[in-house]
Amino acid sequence: MEKEVKNIKEEIKKSWDWLWHSDSLLSWVVALIFAFIIVKFIFFPLISVILATKLPLVVVESGSMSHPGSFFGNTFSTHSAFNEWWQSSFEWYESHNIQKSQAEYWPLRTGLEKGDIVVVYGWSKPHEGDIIIFNANQQYPIIHRVVKIETINNELIYSTKGDNFLTNQDQLDIEKQIPESAIIGKAAFRIPKLGWLKLFFVEIINKLR
Repeated sequence: MEKEVKNIKEEIKKSWDWLWHSDSLLSWVVALIFAFIIVKFIFFPLISVILATKLPLVVVESGSMSHPGSFFGNTFSTHSAFNEWWQSSFEWYESHNIQKSQAEYWPLRTGLEKGDIVVVYGWSKPHEGDIIIFNANQQYPIIHRVVKIETINNELIYSTKGDNFLTNQDQLDIEKQIPESAIIGKAAFRIPKLGWLKLFFVEIINKLR
């Protein structure tokens, strides 16, 4: 029995060394499959539990939350970037009882850029100004900012709008009455542009179809 255990350990060690140190094409393929299994079945379920949401990481796939600024967004110039955005957008917000003094304290007040990865959590209720991810009976969830919260029939109903005034001059019909049950979570912070790795391959696959 002791010999069998020793043999098993040696085989595991050989397999591990081959997987990570071999230059063969097969070892690369197996390593990619192994990494995919780890991410999908261990990493994602674990952070889903920690962040209390079924979708802890989201890639921004459109420019609906984009603000004026550079390709990498406005991470390091938040004050001037926010003012520039507000100058082009304030009429809609003020007509909906949202003032600049409120918007200045919104989370992620300079928006999101296409290709950003957003870390999402779901352990607290959204407030006005939060960016939320919600299901809207379409292929992909929507990630927009909460602009109104009301109670209808003892249920919290949310209303959102995309920050990008060029593409979202008004609200979409599907985001005017969002039930609490449709909300996946709130945006905590963003990792700029890293999501382009996924978008690049998705766009290639779509073109090959």
